[in-house]
Amino acid sequence: MTIAAARLKDQLCFALYSASHSLTAIYRPILAPLGLTYTQFVVMMALWETNGISITELAKRTHLSKPTMTPLLKKLVEKNLIKLERTLDNDRQKVVSVTKEGKELAAQSHAATEKAFCTTGISPEKAKMLIEACQELTQLR
Repeated sequence: MTIAAARLKDQLCFALYSASHSLTAIYRPILAPLGLTYTQFVVMMALWETNGISITELAKRTHLSKPTMTPLLKKLVEKNLIKLERTLDNDRQKVVSVTKEGKELAAQSHAATEKAFCTTGISPEKAKMLIEACQELTQLR
């Protein structure tokens, strides 16, 4: 008896999940000399784009949950790449800012992303199309 089931190779969700794991694996050795995990790198990129934002806003921009952010930010503080400061108008809210060391690390970020991109072998046109398709999917929630 044959079971009519969904085929894994035909699932968009599995293709994206697998691709994400492959890209993270590409980044791992590239980011190791910088002392960053991929998730930490994502947070740093968001902060290099917009420095001095709330943890809530940072979580929103990176699509990371607040419980994920807490230990991640703690590690970045320990590495002296960011600082957390309470806001003047709300004692419970903290603003995340890049330190001098974190800003110095930004200069190496372009080379890291370029190296990772070259490793994929994907053309710039195809990469742009994939980025746009993924961004379209993230707008669904």
